[in-house]
Amino acid sequence: MPSSVVAHIKYELASKKLIVVFLSGDVYSYNDVPEKIYKEFKAATSKGNYLNRKIKKLFKAEKIS
Repeated sequence: MPSSVVAHIKYELASKKLIVVFLSGDVYSYNDVPEKIYKEFKAATSKGNYLNRKIKKLFKAEKIS
């Protein structure tokens, strides 16, 4: 489902990194994200809501561009 905030997400299983590309063009890497969280995020009806509730509060982010 399209999001009003998130343009694209990618998950790197080996490093447990979740890469989020925002519609604004900003790209963030969230570290130590379990695969279960990625799968829930991918399936979420509201990506922005899930990101705020389950990811931003629990995982450290690094802006990569």
